Amino acid sequence: MRIDAHQHYWKIDRGDYGWLSPKLPVLYRDFLPDDLTPHLGQNHLDQTIVVQAAPTLEETDYLLALSEHSDTIAGVVGWLDLDDPDYVVHYKKHSEHPNYVGFRIMIQEMADARAILQPHFVEALRYFASEDVPVDLLVVAHQLEPVIELLELVPGLRAVIDHIAKPSIAAGVIEPWKSQMAAIAAHPNIYCKVSGMVTEASHTDWKQEDFTTYIQHILASFGTERVMFGSDWPVCLLAAGYEDVVDVVTHALPEGWSEEANARLFGLNAKAFYKL
Repeated sequence: MRIDAHQHYWKIDRGDYGWLSPKLPVLYRDFLPDDLTPHLGQNHLDQTIVVQAAPTLEETDYLLALSEHSDTIAGVVGWLDLDDPDYVVHYKKHSEHPNYVGFRIMIQEMADARAILQPHFVEALRYFASEDVPVDLLVVAHQLEPVIELLELVPGLRAVIDHIAKPSIAAGVIEPWKSQMAAIAAHPNIYCKVSGMVTEASHTDWKQEDFTTYIQHILASFGTERVMFGSDWPVCLLAAGYEDVVDVVTHALPEGWSEEANARLFGLNAKAFYKL
């Protein structure tokens, strides 16, 4: 079973994708399962994890409904507002759906990432840690220090860092991202998605070699059992096609990378993390 652990679907006229506009013509249209299926077939991928792209409970409902009509959707990562006193109620409602596999926290969109260290936020994540709920963390490299502090406060959290935490690949910046990701990887319940990298490079002038140092550091830090391939389709189309994204990852695999490790990267780890 080969799985793309991170991609999105959206329907523009739903009206809750505030970040999408005609200023992004490549993305400003509907993207649905029939659009992705040919690419999955060409790359021998069987299913995907669909991740929220709007900060609304209604979009999570929409994605779950979509999953009922597509065999390619293995699971849905929804949205949850941990500032809402009723977050447990909303979580339990969505978790009744068999295709709901967890939720994503959009730290990237926070004006101050240290908001994740507020007592009520930590309390909420301790609850989800006690329930062993998978949590995606969308974070940018300059926000990693609060994430490290959070993981010390919630050591049992089952979480995955999306998009290798979006280092500045275009500028070739390695530190402190490298050291901070190694510190995060020291927590045995934390995984990392090898995804979302082409949009952090030059959109028009990237080379496969631009990503090698970053990818190999993640593979070395998290090991073969806590990394997952994700395309970040269709957002990746801002810089690369689906096949290009697959090639970027396979090109960077270290010498001696085994077939077993490849099977984990391209599906088995996602299956384990999301309890598919």
